[in-house]
Amino acid sequence: MNTDHIVRTFVEYFEERGHRRITGSTLLPPPGNPVLFTTSGMHPLTPYLEGHPHPLGRRLVNVQRCLRTTDLEEVGDNTHLTVFEMLGTWSLGDYEGPLSLDWGYRLLTEGLGINPGLLHATVFGGDDRTGLDTASLELWQERGVPVELTVEDNWWSSGPTGPCGPDSEIFLWTGSTPPESTPTGDDRWVEVWNHVMMRYRRLTDGSLVPLPQRNVDTGLGLERLALLLQGHTSVFECDVFEPWRRLLPALWQLDELSLRLTYDHLRSAIVVIGDGVRPANTGRGYVLRRLLRRVLTILQRDDPRRSLGDLPDELVEHTLDHFRQEGDPDVVRQVLLEEERRFGRLLQRGRQILARPRLQGPLGDDDLHYLHDTHGLPRDLVLNLRSEG
Repeated sequence: MNTDHIVRTFVEYFEERGHRRITGSTLLPPPGNPVLFTTSGMHPLTPYLEGHPHPLGRRLVNVQRCLRTTDLEEVGDNTHLTVFEMLGTWSLGDYEGPLSLDWGYRLLTEGLGINPGLLHATVFGGDDRTGLDTASLELWQERGVPVELTVEDNWWSSGPTGPCGPDSEIFLWTGSTPPESTPTGDDRWVEVWNHVMMRYRRLTDGSLVPLPQRNVDTGLGLERLALLLQGHTSVFECDVFEPWRRLLPALWQLDELSLRLTYDHLRSAIVVIGDGVRPANTGRGYVLRRLLRRVLTILQRDDPRRSLGDLPDELVEHTLDHFRQEGDPDVVRQVLLEEERRFGRLLQRGRQILARPRLQGPLGDDDLHYLHDTHGLPRDLVLNLRSEG
């Protein structure tokens, strides 16, 4: 079952249950949103979660591209990506959490054929502000799905302020042995689907007030689900990365972790550029610049002759097409190459700065902060330049 099939199955399942499909937005959240990039499908829907009527009604479904940098250091493992796709559903003051969880359970087990014995759920255990999510707990107990209660791991918020609420997460077992332990006790349990009972707004003082309506917001990670349904152990093995696995290893001889980081960061950079962002020293542009410089550091670490100019056109075109972007592949390549030239000039300046007498000994955190803040030299780049000697 390839990702296109998974998307069709998901959307049609919820359309049959009264949901209207909405078009996923860009990675750029609407004006006034505190986040730099869309990190979940709910960001474009914030006004409707807060009570404004949506033109398509109270039940919605979509596919949304998202970008997260909070897990950047984990990218390269089996489950984390910088840019990914989220399958989402919403109840805007319509049905409640238990029905959403029941539909999710039935889609996974009946619609997609997943063994119910490979499922585990987590549920909000309650704190001094809101109590145990008994409705979700009872639903899972009725379905015979084991449940783990947590507090911080099962409270979802869109940022320091804004809509939030308790959630129930669905995990799938990826181990080669029968399922064991719990999601917080064994990382072979992989989270695939989060159902948020979005009932509150967090104010600037941290207090919670009820939203005008009780919503349900769900997000299912497409690539994570694909790796499990396709029988793989890593998101980098699922079908969306097939062109990358086919073309890049022969072009650039890298170890597996470096290849994964290169796949992810270049693919993410193409999508970010496709949504109109350009490299800069602040904001969204800095996120893009950081991704590209991490890639360039990897590529030139062992062989300075490696260049983004060798990146196959097929990968740029495939990425833009997969994420339904209308960007010009030639423009994307121009941005990549200009940033590579800028990086080359940074390398030359960095070598000159690191040759100064005061920087000849071991570098401490203060030195690394100075090099970054004063000269724009990232920690990874500094350590890589020092290793040249």
